[in-house]
Formats: sequence, C-alpha cells, structure tokens
Amino acid sequence: MDQETLGSVVLLAIVTLISVIQNAFFASKLEHESKHCNGKGIQRPGSSAFERVYTANQNCGHTYPTFLAVLWCAGLLCSQAPAAFAGLMYLFVRQKYFVGYLGERTQSTPGYLFGKRIILFLFLMSVAGILNYYLIYFFGSDFEIHIKTITSAISPLLLIP
Repeated sequence: MDQETLGSVVLLAIVTLISVIQNAFFASKLEHESKHCNGKGIQRPGSSAFERVYTANQNCGHTYPTFLAVLWCAGLLCSQAPAAFAGLMYLFVRQKYFVGYLGERTQSTPGYLFGKRIILFLFLMSVAGILNYYLIYFFGSDFEIHIKTITSAISPLLLIP
C-alpha cells in the first residue's frame, strides 16, 4: 500500500483498533463479574450486577457494526479527520454509557443519546460523500472542499452534550 493511500485511512484504523481494545475491556468486565458471582465460566447467574454488565455489553455489541460501517464510510467518502474525531468521541461516549449502566440504568441515558447523535453525524457525512460523488459523476460539480470544511467545522460541536 502506498503512503498516500495509507495516510487516507490511518486515523480510521487507529480508531478501529482502539474500539477493539474497548470491546476486550467490556468482555473482561463481563467475565470478571460472572466469575465473581459464581466462580465458574460465563453464565447468566441472575445477580443484579451481572445482569447490568451483561446487558451493557450486549447493547454496546449491537451498535458496534453500525458504528464501524458509518465510521469507515464517512472517513473514506467524506473526510478522514472529522470522522476519526467523531469515532473517538463515540468510543468515549460508549465507555460512559457502559460505566453508567453498571450504576443505575438512568445514568446511561446521556451516553446513549449522545452516541445516537454521533452515529447520525457520521451517517450524514457518508451521505454527503455519496452525493458529492454523484454530483461529480453526473454534473462535473465537485463540492468536496465545501463538505470537508463544513464537517471539520461541525465536528467540534459534537463535544456539546
């Protein structure tokens, strides 16, 4: 792979690898709680603490494929840096959701809502990249610079809860 191609995906790859580490952390928390409850392998023992860890892990796992899809689509089709920034924000929010869910379920709600907003942002970036491709293809109009400027300007607004 040449340096230019590698440079256009390296931030996305870093965010993806960080998300893998985060998934391993979630799995280790689940395993630890399972062993703490009954001293055996992973089972659904029915304790309140285990149920919270198990549910939080399942919820994070269900949204993970969607996150990866929109992260890579937004980064490849629109702009890598804002997509990677949004991806890091999503991982932070997902961590906050997971830890919040371990306390009381109501503590996880802000993380859940914030995560949905980040996924929407990445989805809209992907759609903008696709629309720009077809504008170039059919009409010869390239709005890539404008789209990158807008997404770079909007991405810091993701920090506002």
